[in-house]
Amino acid sequence: MLRSDLPDGSRHGRTELALAVGGFGIGTGEFVMMGLLPSVATEFGVSIPSAGHAVSAYALGVVVGAPLIAVIAARWSRHRLLLALMGFFALGNLVSAMAPGYGALIVIRFLTGLPHGAYFGVASLVAASLAPANERARAVGRMMLGLTGATLAGVPLATWIGQMLGWRAAYVLVGALGVLACGLIVGWVPRDRPLLGASPARELSALASKQVWLTLGVGSIGFGGLFCVYSYITPTLTQVSGLALGHVPLVLALFGIGMILGNLGGSWLADRALLPSIAVLLVWNAVVLGMFSLAAHRASTAAVCVLLVGTGVAIVPALQVRLMDVADNAQTLAASLNHSAFNVANAMGAWLGGMAIASGLGWDSTGWVGALLALAGLLIFAVSLVDRRLAFQPLSWRQVPFDSPAPPAASSNFTESR
Repeated sequence: MLRSDLPDGSRHGRTELALAVGGFGIGTGEFVMMGLLPSVATEFGVSIPSAGHAVSAYALGVVVGAPLIAVIAARWSRHRLLLALMGFFALGNLVSAMAPGYGALIVIRFLTGLPHGAYFGVASLVAASLAPANERARAVGRMMLGLTGATLAGVPLATWIGQMLGWRAAYVLVGALGVLACGLIVGWVPRDRPLLGASPARELSALASKQVWLTLGVGSIGFGGLFCVYSYITPTLTQVSGLALGHVPLVLALFGIGMILGNLGGSWLADRALLPSIAVLLVWNAVVLGMFSLAAHRASTAAVCVLLVGTGVAIVPALQVRLMDVADNAQTLAASLNHSAFNVANAMGAWLGGMAIASGLGWDSTGWVGALLALAGLLIFAVSLVDRRLAFQPLSWRQVPFDSPAPPAASSNFTESR
């Protein structure tokens, strides 16, 4: 329970920690299947590519669930919605551990992915609403540390447990993390009232905003390069860089470290100059992804570039805050759609990278494809800036509080848990 004698900073820190634990569980559950595919394939008697459909089913659930839940639950308080989303996620993973067959697993993973995008969208709004206007991106970044930290600690731990005790045990662990997050949300996330005038129609109004769509386009295309490289990182390291298979986890740990550094650095930049940060980070992604194709032929330089590619996640908190600024009264839907966009980026990046490899360009070509995606995202971002000017809207090179056009979204809706 929140204590009234705690200073605001301590209470807000606990709230961010509770939300981050939920993100840690979701990140672990999303990525652990990639390391368990051989075990799943063997148990159900399917090929490894067929077992990989469980990964695709989860991603599809994220894309579908984020807007669907945001609209259906428009009149819910954010505290209640977060608790329901995390409870559903915990249940989905525990049921995944009991899947009786391959078909059932595919369906369960799709359902388990439904709360993913909505959770991060609502959690971002809660974290940002409790922070000063000039610290919103850092608040979102701290909350997102759970997701980025999962790549460094949660996924390796769950994969190890899955290899030692069977893949089902890994999902029991993820479900337990979800239950823990539910308890922390109950005790540490302040309760709030439903937003005044909230309705499905108001949330759907975000879809009429050209700026919302352009910002989502930046994420779904410009961020695809990171997944283009990461999806094929293991064969690239072993077949191009000459790295021993046993050393690949160490390089992947560097990727996780890069994600954490990028998350912290990107949120710091976004709080100082939001729009320039988005442009600079897209250019940064294009440069480091292109460098990866050049550096992939030596293990040492490839390892350094893998860390740098991981820092590309720096654009995530910036785009999250940007959506808050352009969504007006449809905050929940816009914030949730951000994570649908990132899953589109995941699918698109992996698909385009696979096409480049299949056409004979080589494993190292994924970096060049990723760089082109980042530049395409930069072009979309430029279009969004021009559109704002043509619409005679004031173009500020710094962010404005996301609740300024929509008083109901202000932090005053939150009350202390008792």
